[in-house]
Amino acid sequence: MFYKNFLKKPKFDNYKDYIENATPIVPGNFNFAYDVVDKMAIETPDKIALLWTDDTDAKIKLSYKKLSEMSNAAANFLTSRGIKHGSPVLLFLRRRWEYWVLMMALHKIGAVAIPSTNMLRAHDIKYRIDEAEVKNIIVFDDGNIIKEIKQAAMDKDVQIITTTELISEMEKFPNTMERILNEATDTMIIYFTSGTTGMPKMVAHDFSYPLGHINTAVFWHGLDDSDIHFTLAESGWAKCSWGKMYGQWLAGATVFVYDFSGAFSPHNLCRVMSENKVTSFCAPPTAYKLLIREHIDKFDMSNIKKSSVAGEALNPETFAKYYELTGVKPRDGFGQSETCVMLFSNEWIEPKPGSMGMPAAGWNIELLGEDGNPVPNGEPGEICLSLKNGRPVGLFRGYHKNEEKNAAAFRNGYYHTGDVARRDENGYFWFIGRNDDLIKASGYRISPFEVESVLLEHPSVKEVAVTAAESEIRGTVVKATIVLCNGFSASPELAGTLCDFVKSRTAPYKCPRIVNFVESLPMTISGKIKRAEIRKADAAKKN
Repeated sequence: MFYKNFLKKPKFDNYKDYIENATPIVPGNFNFAYDVVDKMAIETPDKIALLWTDDTDAKIKLSYKKLSEMSNAAANFLTSRGIKHGSPVLLFLRRRWEYWVLMMALHKIGAVAIPSTNMLRAHDIKYRIDEAEVKNIIVFDDGNIIKEIKQAAMDKDVQIITTTELISEMEKFPNTMERILNEATDTMIIYFTSGTTGMPKMVAHDFSYPLGHINTAVFWHGLDDSDIHFTLAESGWAKCSWGKMYGQWLAGATVFVYDFSGAFSPHNLCRVMSENKVTSFCAPPTAYKLLIREHIDKFDMSNIKKSSVAGEALNPETFAKYYELTGVKPRDGFGQSETCVMLFSNEWIEPKPGSMGMPAAGWNIELLGEDGNPVPNGEPGEICLSLKNGRPVGLFRGYHKNEEKNAAAFRNGYYHTGDVARRDENGYFWFIGRNDDLIKASGYRISPFEVESVLLEHPSVKEVAVTAAESEIRGTVVKATIVLCNGFSASPELAGTLCDFVKSRTAPYKCPRIVNFVESLPMTISGKIKRAEIRKADAAKKN
């Protein structure tokens, strides 16, 4: 439990004690690779840091000692290829075990890691190369991505290093190295956001960022050195940093990684979780729904003691069913690529289905109305982070090379998330939606999530996006765009049934007046629904 070295006190008695005393202390030259991984390699050399498998059942275990030595050799190799402090490096590594070695190597050099998903195509990659001024790309060649990278890098001075080359060459380099100094405020990692309403922005985090994930792993996931933790995310997403590296290793846990190359298989996921005795699981709501449909109770999941949900709130029905099947209550958490976990349920906060929980230590959260003032309990307001007491550890440095976006996000002493929630009388926060997603109809402010949660309880609904739409008679109305489960057919009768279903379970004004059945929903490459695209298509039809 190495995290205790960075807190004022090692243990907390209650939520108030935690809030007041769990803010991390950041050393001036902090570097996670040197100050955590290398030191753990000395203190607990044989402890397994990474337990990796793939869909061919290949297996690799990396102890902290092995991880330290391999990252040193990789750092020496990359340095020989001209990568140095401040060099931006694009990574396309899927869920390959090499990712964890390379991230530690890049941290040791002081280079700027830019994790990216292998789902990108040449257009997306070219945009990233140009925006981040990339000269180096490291890739696991899965047969497709290398072609896209070469097309994107055509006529550009870009060095492409494959993991095959890396593994072959790093054996020629020493597995020790002299520490390269950095400042904790230097840029360490950049994430390109999903871009639900425009081109992706560059979210820049500094070297203090890993310490912000003490909240994520220790106080949200509830991990300790006995845990084997599994977060589903691919390495190209910020959720990988949240759930597969920094906080987990600070907690002393083993990170479990399952690298699958084909379509997501709930059956295989259940199997590898069972076989590898995973104790803690974190995934988006969709994964929980699929696991339940796969009948998770067919597998031995007795080792699962902790579960958490990220990406969107978990609807109450799925919460209840998962709890029934496993005996574990999933704990929701909220944050962004720009932050660490900001709101969550933890050991002092009983999880309420659909609730985001309460603020994490160091994150002074307020809900602000359109006039910029705090809203009363029960009223929707934008989730904003007060900066009056300084910036919390884990908050991004800003949008790289984008002062216009920075000015919009950081204003009047707050960081504005763009997400809307309400707070109940007990201090729990409840997600409503993005500012742009909030529906104002018939004088009411309606959360898309609330309506979607109800519709997802109906056996015919596989996926749904709720948006505002225009009606000649009613003005703005609620619209549901629905993907049906197998065995159900689109019809006016089913649309009416679904409307009645919503009315029977929530306020009548939330009932969708328009129901549109589709084959698929528009999604970002990170799997988030593009509600703005649905609204745009509706507007185009009207015009």
